[in-house]
Amino acid sequence: MKTQIATLVSELLNIDKDIIEVQTPSNVEFGDFSVPCFAFAKILRMSPKDIAQKLVDSFSLPSVDHTVAVNGYFNVFLSKQFLFSQTLNTINTTTNYGSSHSGERKTAFIEHTSINPNASPHIGRARNALIGDAITRLLRFEDYDVDVHYFVNDIGKQIAMLVLATEGKKDVKFEELLALYVQVYNDLKDHPEFEQKVFDLLHELESGNPEVAKKFKHIVDICLKGQVAIFNELGISYDHFDYESDYVVNGRIKEILEDLQRTGNLFEDETGRLVIDQNGYNVPLKNPYLVVTRQDKTSLYPLRDIAYTIDKVQSDSHRNIVVLGEDQKTYFLQISAALKMLGYVPPEVVHYAFVLLADGKMSTRQGKVVLLEEFMEESLQKVSDSLLSRYGKVDTEKAKKIAYGSVKYAILKTSSDRNVVFDWENVLSFEGDSSLYIQYNYARIMSMLNKKQPSDNVDFSLLNNPLEYELIKKLTEFKDVVAKSVATLSVNGIASYVYSLTKLFGKYYHDCKIIDDATPELTNARLYLVKAISKVIKNGLGILGIEVLDQI
Repeated sequence: MKTQIATLVSELLNIDKDIIEVQTPSNVEFGDFSVPCFAFAKILRMSPKDIAQKLVDSFSLPSVDHTVAVNGYFNVFLSKQFLFSQTLNTINTTTNYGSSHSGERKTAFIEHTSINPNASPHIGRARNALIGDAITRLLRFEDYDVDVHYFVNDIGKQIAMLVLATEGKKDVKFEELLALYVQVYNDLKDHPEFEQKVFDLLHELESGNPEVAKKFKHIVDICLKGQVAIFNELGISYDHFDYESDYVVNGRIKEILEDLQRTGNLFEDETGRLVIDQNGYNVPLKNPYLVVTRQDKTSLYPLRDIAYTIDKVQSDSHRNIVVLGEDQKTYFLQISAALKMLGYVPPEVVHYAFVLLADGKMSTRQGKVVLLEEFMEESLQKVSDSLLSRYGKVDTEKAKKIAYGSVKYAILKTSSDRNVVFDWENVLSFEGDSSLYIQYNYARIMSMLNKKQPSDNVDFSLLNNPLEYELIKKLTEFKDVVAKSVATLSVNGIASYVYSLTKLFGKYYHDCKIIDDATPELTNARLYLVKAISKVIKNGLGILGIEVLDQI
């Protein structure tokens, strides 16, 4: 609704829609929506009062009953009957209410997760996958053709360390890799000379030694298979796995170095490394230089990343997105600077903060981690215990939907730029801002609809309780919430909306008798309303990758 109002105001005043703010007044006496006109005064050379009156004289929408100009504010009062019938009929006759279909005939390329294939993923880095998957679902909800990529660092220093750590070992299992990695990491700290063996392996790999390449591939395959299996359990999948080693084998690295050389920004430092001078590209470093090779000219990750990112840009997708940790903000600016000097537009980036342990952020190198797999198991155990205590039995598949949904919701409801701190009591609560609370209320609606399905012949005039008006107005907001999320690539607004809608339904359920055999027409109207609520809750949770339950 807000989008419709802003669009028409923009057309009537001939101004940019982006400067129009459609507010929801806290006092219903000022209407359902309000547009302050003060920001337009200078542009239109009119007083805010005259602008508001001009809108009153010309504004017309089928869903609007009347408008009023008050002290420079343009206030909009909706037609309740039209709003009720239009909103509820639209929701109950479509499967994807909330989508503006802005992605029709458009493509999106998203790279997410892309963690080093050197250990089981921890919950901190798993936030990348959860955010990336939710953005993917959001764009697909908007009808984008989305291609999901995972960039596999199969030739980095970490893999070389694991190759050394597993020498002489047979049948290395995925579950052993973290301990082996931490051990070799500590060995490097205690015995710096050991690091030369790591670099020798990398040199052999880039020189084309097939035996070394085989060892690297063996470790990467074990780890990647184990990592992806965990993400698949959460419903997260990938369309393509892109390997860094391809950029060494196919000669693309050399081509990029030649292109950088022609810019005049590539030089060899006193140690023999190749470095990009990024002065003048707004990189927030005292010395803005990006090292792209070692002394022996073997490539470092940034050089391979530049090559890969150029390929992503050349895919010509309408949206090119990458999800990265907040600790990579400066790094991304360095990669972006390299792309700009080569004439390419960098991808859209979504940065995320950490999921914290009590003593700080998680690090695979130090071993101070909560593994995602362990976290999932703990969540599942807590949910199973709770269901057993409540209902005397446990459905494992149902418990998984609750447990994994709870983990996802707790992470995705938090703005990506804020840290997530887990509190199991709140995360798995039947009350408050949790996935379980939303799933429980959805199941409550399904229970009512299983008892009695509403007919399409609805007398909307019977929905005269103030809560019913609030609920229907809330339902109209979903499309605007989705549109904003698509524009900003943030999904926490979706979570916040679904929770607030569910909370409002909870109040309605307790304050109003929805099914009453004594008033069949009112019962039908109210069931028609809660049916619409359930569909919007399902769509919202679906964007977050959370499954609904018809019965808890």
